[in-house]
Amino acid sequence: MKKNCVININYWVLLGVALLFCTIIGKLIYVSYASTVDGVDIQAKAASRKSARETLSASRGEILSSNGEVLAKDVNSYKLIAYLDSRRTTNAKYPRHVVDKEYTANVLSEYINMSPEAILSRLNENLYQVEFWPGGVNLSEKQKQEIAALDLPGIDFIASSKRYYPFGDFASYIIGYAKKRDDGNIVGELGVESYYNEALTGKNGYIEYQQDAYGYRIADTPVLTDEAKSGNDIYLTIDSNIQMYLENTLEDLSNSYKYEWAVVTVANAKTGAILGSASNPSYNPNILNITNYNSPLVSYAYEPGSTMKIFSFMAAMEEGIYKGDDIYLSGKKTIGDYDINDWNKFGWGNITYDTGFTYSSNVAAANLGMALGKNKLIDYYKLFGFGAKTGIEMANEYTGVINPKYEIEIANASFGQGITTTPVQNIQALTCLANEGTLLKPYIVDKIVDHDTGEVIYRAEKTEIGTTVKKETIDKMLELMYKTVNGDDTAATGHAYATESTSLIGKTGTAQIASSKGGYETGSFNNIRSFAGLFPYEDPEYIIYISVKKLQGSSPSQIIASSVKSIVESIAKYKNLDQLIVEQDSSKIITLDNYINKTSTDNIEYLRNLGIDVVEIGSGDRIIDQYPEKGNTIIKGNKMFVATNSPNIIMPNMIGWTSNDVNSYCMLANIECTTTGYGNVVAQSIEEGEFLTSSSVLNINLNRS
Repeated sequence: MKKNCVININYWVLLGVALLFCTIIGKLIYVSYASTVDGVDIQAKAASRKSARETLSASRGEILSSNGEVLAKDVNSYKLIAYLDSRRTTNAKYPRHVVDKEYTANVLSEYINMSPEAILSRLNENLYQVEFWPGGVNLSEKQKQEIAALDLPGIDFIASSKRYYPFGDFASYIIGYAKKRDDGNIVGELGVESYYNEALTGKNGYIEYQQDAYGYRIADTPVLTDEAKSGNDIYLTIDSNIQMYLENTLEDLSNSYKYEWAVVTVANAKTGAILGSASNPSYNPNILNITNYNSPLVSYAYEPGSTMKIFSFMAAMEEGIYKGDDIYLSGKKTIGDYDINDWNKFGWGNITYDTGFTYSSNVAAANLGMALGKNKLIDYYKLFGFGAKTGIEMANEYTGVINPKYEIEIANASFGQGITTTPVQNIQALTCLANEGTLLKPYIVDKIVDHDTGEVIYRAEKTEIGTTVKKETIDKMLELMYKTVNGDDTAATGHAYATESTSLIGKTGTAQIASSKGGYETGSFNNIRSFAGLFPYEDPEYIIYISVKKLQGSSPSQIIASSVKSIVESIAKYKNLDQLIVEQDSSKIITLDNYINKTSTDNIEYLRNLGIDVVEIGSGDRIIDQYPEKGNTIIKGNKMFVATNSPNIIMPNMIGWTSNDVNSYCMLANIECTTTGYGNVVAQSIEEGEFLTSSSVLNINLNRS
């Protein structure tokens, strides 16, 4: 049976609900129009809450050597500020604004480059906060910590970053520099910093939050974050050890002689990678004491002189014009109204063309150039890469000019006058000699790595541009360059370049300098001297090219030869290129292991038993560093440097050491060292047995016996 359900409604309950609903609605209407509720100024409170966005600055990518040493990086930089508004202080015991302005000004003046009066003037301004320009900007981490330790009320810092170059004036034209602009962004303006600015530049992020009227973040409110993305790291092909040899050599050269500029570059002959490039004058990118914004490697275009005979002679060989045993009359060649003279003015009588190359005869080159003719000579020069950019990863590369028109200009061009080339073009052209005629593109960047993930996003590879001449032509030229340096004829222009540690070959050059008044400058020092070489001769692995403008000295050619030999011998020892030892007994070559963090006594004894001359730095019980590093080879009898965990370092007897030995020791001993001269150590400023400290400065005199 179906039952009916009856619901009785209590009208008093309905009335109560209706009244509550009306009250809520009324309150909402009241709040929406009222300025104060329960004693709280809600309009002011609402206005005091607002969204704020802070930029999360992205770090610029690092620039590193092929050895992994950081050559350029971002470091923290700080801006000093002072809060002046007393409303920041909510507890008098812990003031959060500047209380004693005169005291604060006097104290701060001892830490920033501003007078107490200038600081006090800023502190007396009627502002919420003030900055201190110029003394209170770009403060280092050390300066910031020193000021923070003073615990001055109201003093604070705004963190930012700046570009820092740990090695200062070291491959500075290759690395370049980057500056912070007015918008706060760091932008590259020279060298790799400029060329790869986009890759090095990261992507800024942000953090968005609610803040009160005083600018403080409100607790327990949502925070939106978009993390910053760091710029990519760029690893150069520069070997920091080879670069050090180049820098030290030019520094020694500038300490002893006057010249306008010098550029020296070493490249991997098998790949085209630039292993080191130094120039003088140079600059320190940390202080930007720069006077010349042209990068010497790619932006110095000058008449190269007789090193071009390498390429004009090969062009003649390739065309079947060159006969090495043919005789010609050296000394002078007349072309129209002009005379071509050999460098000694009178020549050597009737000699062969092979001898003409080793003697650097202009007449021999002119004869061959005239036989080739304008078009073929230019075509071959261009085939070797002259007259065009190499495309190396550096801004403002010059092309040089290869455009002889008249007979006398063709003759001059055959021995490197009346045309212009750049150092990097010469490096590129020389690569064909190590690769059976194949020309390689030079490059300066080895790889690009994602800083945040470590992923390699670009890796350089050898780039073959094309074939220049036949292998037979290359072999003949290598033979002539060998005789120029290592032959029995002491009249050969490269005789002073012969080295003991490896078989260096090459060609010298001396170019006149064009005068702004027409013609060429006169005077024995008004020229550009150069040397183009490869080593070792048996299978060239390295190219070296040096040029020096207006070098003054009793024998400029000998000075440059000593510089080149110092570099080549240092590299030969560093890379164990001693051909005689390798060929006679390969068992004398030892591949080094990693001895870092191992006990010193047992491992040093082990290395000495292998025949290695171990130089122990400190007398600690644990090895903390070594040179050469793991994986490198060393020849028995050569030095290996081992640093231990002892602060007590005693000065050794360095007499007879090479400059490379000295630099390796000072690097691991962490002391400053300067060298004068070339060759082996003959005197040291710190006597054997003295204790060394981090402030020790060692001065070394070198001499070549």
